[in-house]
Amino acid sequence: TADSLEGCLDCLLQALAQNNTETSEKIQKSGVLQVFASLLTPQSSCTAKVANIIAEVARNEFMRTPCVDAGLIPPLVQLLNCKDQEVLLQTGRALGNICYDSHEGRNAVDRAGGARIVVDHIRSLCSKTDPASEKLLTVFCGMLMNYSNENDTLQSQLINMGVIPTLVKLLGIHCQNAALTEMCLVAFGNLAELESSKEQFAYTNIAEELVRLFKKQIEHDKKEMIFEVLAPLAENDVIKLQLVEAGLVECLLEIVQKTVDSDKEDDIAELKTASDLMVLLLLGDESMQKLFEGGKGSVFQRVLSWIPSNSHQLQLAGALAIANFARNDGNCIHMVDHGIVQRLMELLDRHVEDGNVTVQHAALSALRNLAIPVVNKAKMLSAGVAEAVLKFLRSEMPPVQFKLLGTLRMLIDAQAEAAEQLGQNVKLVERLVEWCEAKDHAGVMGESNRLLSALIRHSKSKDVIRTIVRSGGVKHLVSMATSEHVIMQNEALVALALIAALELATAEKDLENAQLVQILHRLLSDDRSAPEIKYNSMVLICALIGSEPLQKEVQSLAFLDVVSKLRNHENKTVAQQASLTEQRLAVES
Repeated sequence: TADSLEGCLDCLLQALAQNNTETSEKIQKSGVLQVFASLLTPQSSCTAKVANIIAEVARNEFMRTPCVDAGLIPPLVQLLNCKDQEVLLQTGRALGNICYDSHEGRNAVDRAGGARIVVDHIRSLCSKTDPASEKLLTVFCGMLMNYSNENDTLQSQLINMGVIPTLVKLLGIHCQNAALTEMCLVAFGNLAELESSKEQFAYTNIAEELVRLFKKQIEHDKKEMIFEVLAPLAENDVIKLQLVEAGLVECLLEIVQKTVDSDKEDDIAELKTASDLMVLLLLGDESMQKLFEGGKGSVFQRVLSWIPSNSHQLQLAGALAIANFARNDGNCIHMVDHGIVQRLMELLDRHVEDGNVTVQHAALSALRNLAIPVVNKAKMLSAGVAEAVLKFLRSEMPPVQFKLLGTLRMLIDAQAEAAEQLGQNVKLVERLVEWCEAKDHAGVMGESNRLLSALIRHSKSKDVIRTIVRSGGVKHLVSMATSEHVIMQNEALVALALIAALELATAEKDLENAQLVQILHRLLSDDRSAPEIKYNSMVLICALIGSEPLQKEVQSLAFLDVVSKLRNHENKTVAQQASLTEQRLAVES
């Protein structure tokens, strides 16, 4: 009878309250789970209690698959259509617990169409602020969270159902309800990782809601939860700008100010998160320019004050922020004219001996970006940037090596005097030759080759060429001519042409050993070679004929046939150079 059934269910709930694990094991062994499926009917007065028991047993991981196997999911999903609030509450709990970390549970709810019904419930309950509705909303949000956690397919399904605008609205209306707010935040954290979600978030007022919520938080854990949603959302440029306009930057600067001198673990974590997020906001062009404000912005000034700080985290964030501000010529010129270079050099100086690698890397990144505008190069060179950077030649850290090389290459671009000076620095050239063989670090290897070539191209100096030849750099420039990147091939060919024009006798043996002539023959024969590669290869051939052994190699490889074909090349410059080269080769032969 209904009464005795009710007594049995009460007894089970009591047993579960006393020892959930043991009772759940007994329920599983007794085979009563299968009976529950037939008791989950909207007409029965016991339905809410049965759903409650299922919710309790499903708190145990070992019970989730048995609940699915007992066929409990379809009747539970059907109960989501009833009007009784207690039944809805317990059903939401049961489905949420079965889905928790359970692949089988989620698939069963997906097949039964449970997510759509729950999303519709949340939408219709969204504006109700009575305690019962808020409790139901909290359970339903938790259920969706367990349903889609770390599952891209199910997260996409919820996004396509339009759950994001609903949850953002929910957060705005129920921001006084801590439990519901927390559920919303965890759901956002789940969904915000997906690229498609960011586009939907950008059409809501999520930025305002999160910043408003953030300003009210005192506890570290609550702030941390909001940070976990802000970080993935702030990867989207539209949302970056919305967050800046909603006043997030001011909140972050306040956190930095409050936590910078603290040694409490929570404060150190908050300082890191806030300063990292600040740097992330500066990665968007519009948000960065808005905060730069022509170099007069209070945010820009505050970030500058981080660089001389004693906190490594703030030094790092300050240098990264400068690197992000230095993404257009106008900003770079302004910063160099206002003494930023000096601050970065002082920061690097503090990290020469056993320094912090991430700070070194960030400061070098900032200097490299600042060195891009032509007008900044001479100013930075006379400020001693090259010398400051060279102190890190001893570094064994590939990221630091990479940025060091990039900074020097930017600095000497079209700066003949600096290129000549650096090109005769034997320690530098020897280190470059060593790094040209760093096969484990393609970036360092590529940059070393490019800097070797740049030293020759910008100095056009015999002394520089002699230093590079003596240090064994020629073979690397020859192999750089076979790079898959046209720009690097070209830089190598131009440098080799200068070597051949200015110091052919000195480099002759190395060019021969590196099989340069054979490589040039290959480049000219290959239809895929870019026009500028063909042109510079022919210029180089004309220069190499001045060496007897190299001329013999040229003759033995029938270059005339290859070059004569290029006289009809669609590119006029290539065709003209082919005619000139053909004449030179004919005369020499």
